[in-house]
Amino acid sequence: MLSNRRLSVLLVTAITPMLWGTTYLVTTEFLPPHRPLLAALLRSLPAGLLLVALTRVLPRGSWWWRALVLGTLNIGAFNALLFVGAYRLPGGVAATVGAIQPLLVALLSAGLLRQRISLRTVLTALAGVFGVGLLVLRATAHLDTWGVLAALGGAVVMAFGVVLSKRWTSPAPLLATTGWQLVAGGLVLLPVAFLVEGAPPAFTARNLVGYAYLTIIGSAVAYALWFRGLRELTPTDVTFLGLLSPVMATTLGWLVLDQHLTVWQALGGLIVLAALVSAQVRRKVRPTPAVEAPALAAAGER
Repeated sequence: MLSNRRLSVLLVTAITPMLWGTTYLVTTEFLPPHRPLLAALLRSLPAGLLLVALTRVLPRGSWWWRALVLGTLNIGAFNALLFVGAYRLPGGVAATVGAIQPLLVALLSAGLLRQRISLRTVLTALAGVFGVGLLVLRATAHLDTWGVLAALGGAVVMAFGVVLSKRWTSPAPLLATTGWQLVAGGLVLLPVAFLVEGAPPAFTARNLVGYAYLTIIGSAVAYALWFRGLRELTPTDVTFLGLLSPVMATTLGWLVLDQHLTVWQALGGLIVLAALVSAQVRRKVRPTPAVEAPALAAAGER
């Protein structure tokens, strides 16, 4: 069952993947073409610098290297691999491969956080992958080895980043910790973006609006809500919410870009939503019957 507090945190955290689901629309309609790493850079580094400037809190002690590790995993390496996969694969294939992340997080949580992984969690995660596949995968999609490896690598590094974010609890305010990671991830992306894509082009007013949205809403706000959720929920609970991202992207494509929505896509969306609900609902643990108490006490005295 869901407590009111937990339900509230889940709903607020769910805003993040829904915001991330708008990235495709913003990228195609507002940003210059063929600049994915530049987009990743400009949505992370300025957002991080903004949050650090607002909080005026710098890392201390071990958090200098922890912020670098988490920023690389959650933002820098993840975005680089994500865009490599997106460029070498059809979007449906990349999204389907990335949907394996909840299962990876559940496995890593069992190893690093000693959290129990149930058969129900595994089956729900697989149902989520299947639902995303129906939602976004096309019969004409082709597979590229390096693209698949990049998409899988992106899911792996993000899974490690999510679990380590839970294992390493920052003593600093949420916005400060979020800013550190965005700055670290942006600094990792900076040389890669310039080496691969060269100097940025001249921006139009439309481009600036798109980048501003990704920086403020898609990163500063979204990541703060994401890490807030990680502070109060399990990594598996939070990562399952990420399945909302392809659902939002498909819905916006249908509503705004007039893309055709098939019956199979609708079915896939329903499966994803069912997997989300199943992942968040907890079974009640029945209390030990009172009649067993004397027997247990007697056993403890032996």
